[in-house]
Order: sequence, then C-alpha cells, then structure tokens
Amino acid sequence: MRALVLGSSGGIGAALADALRRQGAEVTGLSRSGDGLDLTRQESVAQAAAGLDGEFDLILNATGALVIDGYQPEKSLSSVEAQGMAAQFALNATGVALALRYFSPLLRRQGRSVFASLSARVGSIGDNRLGGWIAYRAAKAAQNQIIRTAAIEIARKRPQSIVVALHPGTVETPLTARYAANHPTITPAQSAQALLGVIEALTPQDSGSFHDWKGQPVVW
Repeated sequence: MRALVLGSSGGIGAALADALRRQGAEVTGLSRSGDGLDLTRQESVAQAAAGLDGEFDLILNATGALVIDGYQPEKSLSSVEAQGMAAQFALNATGVALALRYFSPLLRRQGRSVFASLSARVGSIGDNRLGGWIAYRAAKAAQNQIIRTAAIEIARKRPQSIVVALHPGTVETPLTARYAANHPTITPAQSAQALLGVIEALTPQDSGSFHDWKGQPVVW
C-alpha cells in the first residue's frame, strides 16, 4: 500500500506515518517544517502535489491548529476577532479544500482508495452543547461540509473511493496540552492505531461521513 500523510511532523501525523510503516506501507510524509508544505498558501500545496509521482491508496490529512498567531479559543462572543477567525478558516477549512483539490487526483483510480482528514468533534453542530471556541468550531464545521461535498464529486470518477472526516480523540499533543485537563486523553500512538482500524473498516458507502476514533458516527 502507498500512503501519503500531510502534516507528518505533528504528533498525530508522525504517529500515523510510523504505524503505517510498521504495517508495511510505503509512506510519503509532507509537512510545513520538513518540506515547506503550507496549506494556507495555494502555490505551496500545488507545488507539493506536483512533486509526487504515482497513485496512493491512502491520503491522510493530519494538519490543523487550535491556536494560530496567538489567538486563543474564545470563551464568548466578546472575544471574537476577525483575524483570528480568518486564520482558523485558512488552515482548517480552506486548507483542506486545497488539499483535496491538489492531492485527491493522486488517489488510485481503480479499486479502493481513501482520503481521510482529521476534523474534530467540536466541529459538530448537532453535538455542540457547551458553546465557545467559535472560530475553531466554525472552521471545523466548514471542513466537514467540504469533505461531504468533495466525496460526492470524487466518487463520480473513482466509485471505490472513500472520503471521510475523522475525529482522532483528545490526543496528548501540544495542541491540546492547555485544554485537555477535564477530558480523558489518549496517546498519539493509540489514536493512530485506532484511526487506521476505522479506515480499514470503511466502505465506499461510508464516503462523505464523519466518524470518531472508535468508529462511531459523529453527527454533523
């Protein structure tokens, strides 16, 4: 199997790449720190995709950020800042759309292939009972819509393709360090192993869906 991991230098991305290699996969990793891949810059995404050869059975987008340019998750509407929201959408929503535009054509044309993007349960509109975190929630909700819409289009040329959003759990990474005190956490390795198990069980009928790391559907 050939796999491509976007964000391969991050906590979950690195764990996913390692787990795939242990399973015998040929893994290509791209990241901002290692390869200059910046999902907020269209030319960067296009250039990175153009530098790849062949088809992939699995493309995993493990990029994302909770705090960008110093903007912390909002506790109330009074904390909303236009630049903070724009930064969240640039990476966690528009960046995913760009990744789909430039990398999904590298999915295998014949047979099963998967494009999975790490979203977040807090991006679920139906599951939102606490409020707050407005920019991050909204950007992840937008990502979920992008995934859903892309799944429909991609299936027209690749009927065996699967395009999904995945919630990786509350993972022990720098992203969650300040905010995970009241939530049970799992290690990046545990999350990666679980996510790969979820991906393995998916069928084309699941394309355009949202699942957590335990394989359970998450409401939009």
